[in-house]
Amino acid sequence: MGSFLFKIIFPIVSLFGFSQKNCKVFYEQAQRTTYDVIIVPGVPYRDHKWDTIMKGRVYWAKHLYEKGITRHIMFSGSSVYTPYYEAKIMGLYAKAIGIPDSVIFEELKAEHSVENVYYGYKLSMNHGFKKIALASDPFQCKRMQNFISKHSLIIDMVPFVKESLKGSYKVDPLIPDSLACNPDFISIRDRESCRMRRNGTRGKNINTSYYEDGRLE
Repeated sequence: MGSFLFKIIFPIVSLFGFSQKNCKVFYEQAQRTTYDVIIVPGVPYRDHKWDTIMKGRVYWAKHLYEKGITRHIMFSGSSVYTPYYEAKIMGLYAKAIGIPDSVIFEELKAEHSVENVYYGYKLSMNHGFKKIALASDPFQCKRMQNFISKHSLIIDMVPFVKESLKGSYKVDPLIPDSLACNPDFISIRDRESCRMRRNGTRGKNINTSYYEDGRLE
């Protein structure tokens, strides 16, 4: 299963993202420090199972935690296209594969990748975390590079490294996903026009009042 998933994931995420050569440079830099927290963006959860991208992000977070590269993990993602809070689903999977509950944090407002980064960063700072990194696939990390620079966010990058993550896909657990369900869910497609959603992907819908003044919600 692991080999099959890597044949699918890495050609796709590396084609338009950071090359594995660049990812290894980021990883080598990360190994020389210990982050207070890594931000891990969410992925829509459908059909009561995680897809390969979500699985990769959660296992990458596990790898970085077990290697001592990060002390905590901040999963970020609201209930956007499905009734499930993406951050909560990822948190449930993380606990199911052995990541301690005490190191997991969840940011539940973000509806786009840029918001995962922005809100995840703000909430991390409110928890007192100073050394912060974005841990995700090479494609998403590269996409977020300009946004991070534009908003002067002090966030390092730790994209997937194929060789380090290979062989990690050993457990595909069942989770009590009902615990992550939003009873008031309305799909973003029904709440926003196509134009509004496009603006969201560009960071134009960010609510800067979220997590202000040290608030944790």
